[in-house]
Amino acid sequence: MSKQPETRITRRFRKLQEEGRPGFITFTTAGDPDLETSVKILDGLAEAGADLIEIGVPFSDPMADGPAIQASSLRAIKGGMSLRKTLAIVADYRKKDDETPIVLMGYYNPIYIYGVDAFLADAKKAGVDGLIVVDLPPEEEGELCLPALDAGINFIYLTAPTTTDARLPRVLEHASGFVYFVSITGITGTRSAVTADVAGHVGRIRAKTDLPVAVGFGIRTPEQAAEIASVADAAVVGSALVDQITANLDDNGKPGPGTVDAVLGLVRSLAEGVHGARKTEKAS
Repeated sequence: MSKQPETRITRRFRKLQEEGRPGFITFTTAGDPDLETSVKILDGLAEAGADLIEIGVPFSDPMADGPAIQASSLRAIKGGMSLRKTLAIVADYRKKDDETPIVLMGYYNPIYIYGVDAFLADAKKAGVDGLIVVDLPPEEEGELCLPALDAGINFIYLTAPTTTDARLPRVLEHASGFVYFVSITGITGTRSAVTADVAGHVGRIRAKTDLPVAVGFGIRTPEQAAEIASVADAAVVGSALVDQITANLDDNGKPGPGTVDAVLGLVRSLAEGVHGARKTEKAS
């Protein structure tokens, strides 16, 4: 395993371990449904219970994402959002919160166009702690993973139910920050995770790494979040939050006055489920 950069991510998971509780990770798309609303949601996530924050970088062909997140990307792009503007959002957020870890999740094309060296320098300066780049497998680690580690940014790899025991060590070799286990096969927001199945896969991953394991895809309710959090180090929720944004758009695609409160209200209920999971388990 490669050297692990010390970041807000590693510090936050260390703190969660000391507190004996799982973490809650939120995902929203930068600039969705518009810049102002997106920033207001971002600003309220930590207070609402998010332990780590994933920010989706809008991309026109998000192949791993389901219809909801695809639509959020298209709304953001239509509103003028870009990778450079996403970094500006992070930099502005850091003026208000210098502790909550931020992970950018997206695809390699915008980073390649930006220029890897320039992107990593700007991302580090903005306050980005980690990267999840869906379409860069370990075989392409020289493109971004290794340079990111050298720059002091965690590079987080995805594993899935289809990742074999023979494949897993290769995926984990240069993984850092945490391991993201995709609980279902297929795209985001289409099916629900099955806790019993997830527990087996999490155990399999833990047998080969000391990194925390976060589980995402297929988690939509506080009850599901609590169940998953009871067997993982963190639960990730994205599509349900994006769906909440979508549900509050008017006929012209503009956010209604209650959009921010609705999204943050859902975050609070999900966070309560996650944060109560291990406490309930210990009390029983």
